[in-house]
Amino acid sequence: MTKRKLGRSGLEVSAQGLGCMGMSMAYGPPADRQDMIALIRQAVEWGVTLFDTAEIYGPHVNEELLGEALAPFKGEVAIATKFGIRMEGGQQVQDSRPEQIRRSVEGSLKRLRVDTIDLYYQHRVDPDVPIEDVAGAVKHLIQEGKVKYFGMSEAGVKTIRRAHAVQPLTAVQSEYSLWWRRPEDELLPTLEELGIGFVPFSPLGKGYLTGKIDENTQFESSDFRNIVPRFSAEARKANRSFVDLLTGIAVAKDATPAQIALAWLLARKPWIVPIPGTTKLGRLEENLGATWVELRPDDLARIDAAAANLPVHGARYPEALEKRTGL
Repeated sequence: MTKRKLGRSGLEVSAQGLGCMGMSMAYGPPADRQDMIALIRQAVEWGVTLFDTAEIYGPHVNEELLGEALAPFKGEVAIATKFGIRMEGGQQVQDSRPEQIRRSVEGSLKRLRVDTIDLYYQHRVDPDVPIEDVAGAVKHLIQEGKVKYFGMSEAGVKTIRRAHAVQPLTAVQSEYSLWWRRPEDELLPTLEELGIGFVPFSPLGKGYLTGKIDENTQFESSDFRNIVPRFSAEARKANRSFVDLLTGIAVAKDATPAQIALAWLLARKPWIVPIPGTTKLGRLEENLGATWVELRPDDLARIDAAAANLPVHGARYPEALEKRTGL
């Protein structure tokens, strides 16, 4: 597995990380714990060194899973986790008050079985807490040795600049794929200017760009895609052109649509590290294979030209969830 540096921070990780949320929540019933431990450890054996989780995933269960799975590899991998969302009365509540951040970091350290968190993201921008206070709280944690690097998730560029002025950011995490390209407008140029790495989540469009999902696919009742407008049966059918585009390139490259989607992301910038998630060993192997797929300039131009003429049908989140993002 080749390595990449996240911006100018010096944090070097594998060209692909592993998003672990779906092992515990969001995409149906939680996967078997021992199977996921085996998958995470196999990912390490195959060269993955960046693993992504959050205190709210499970909640807490996902961090505990990573803590157990990665215990034998201390010092060999980087674990990214997130603060800023907690459960209250069965509902998720944004809370990035400095005192809450300190409570969160202590809990995450314990669950992850580490002395220092490698990359600590604010999960979502808290409209009730000045970002300078948040960045200042993380700066203190870095000075104390509890955190190595600071990150933000789904933040807008003005907020990123304000945070970066207090405590330099190592990475920003946001959704980015061939069918969600909003980060290209302002976010990517800002990150390049400031020397901040980019970690795209849902780089395969929550599974859609693999080509394994169509308008007839039935999701588990607990799968959150059931409430995502872009995953209505009508939208899935209308968006099929994206999969057809990837499939056409994949045939010529002896690859899969998923590998082309990931290779396209990797070719955008050398400081982009996507974190596709999976609960299947075969899918993990397939995703990692994208690192060796070479897309030439003419391939990229073909993809961009074709995609520019493909309208995306359906919003990426229900309205209430979209309001929580800073993009």
